[in-house]
Amino acid sequence: MYYSPEQLCAAFVGPQLIATGPLVEVVNEVKRHHDAHPNDMILIFDHAQSRPIEVDLRGSMEDVFERLEKQQKPPESKTKVKKPGRPKLGVVSKEVTLLPKHWEWLAQQRGGASVTLRRLVGEAMKAADPLAAQRTAQQSTYRLMTAVAGDLPNYEDAIRALFAAEEEEFINVIADWPEGLRAHIIQISAVAFDPSLVPETEESDSR
Repeated sequence: MYYSPEQLCAAFVGPQLIATGPLVEVVNEVKRHHDAHPNDMILIFDHAQSRPIEVDLRGSMEDVFERLEKQQKPPESKTKVKKPGRPKLGVVSKEVTLLPKHWEWLAQQRGGASVTLRRLVGEAMKAADPLAAQRTAQQSTYRLMTAVAGDLPNYEDAIRALFAAEEEEFINVIADWPEGLRAHIIQISAVAFDPSLVPETEESDSR
């Protein structure tokens, strides 16, 4: 599995949040916790979809980050010719055919043609399925809660409120959960209650 050092994630021991932020910072805190409490089971999840992130904590801090650095490299041969595009952003370069008037209009837009096209495609995708972002946030929150909060009071009530998009009820039933966990859940579940809150991910093209 390959990870970005800047991707946001959170680490838990049971329902207790022990670190949150960019992956490199979280791994640093997780390694310190592991060395101090080697019997604790630490789980790390990315913010976007609450998918588990596997980190080998054996050895020294340098050993951990050396292995992590290898996981950050793209799975390609050293002799492979670099192709156009911006692989760090997951951008793939392909041909687009437009009329001259379309290119002229795109050139006048903020950020240039690529940024504008990505924005227009993103808007079209949301228009085609306006609830996609909500479902994604619901599933992400559900995965996180199932993994670390399944034994907490009102867990089932919280799940029902989450999928019913009842924000006030959801916040009320998790009010007594550990503070760090509660804050993280509220953060990642925001779009589940208001799909318009989906964060902007556009990148400005370099010129």
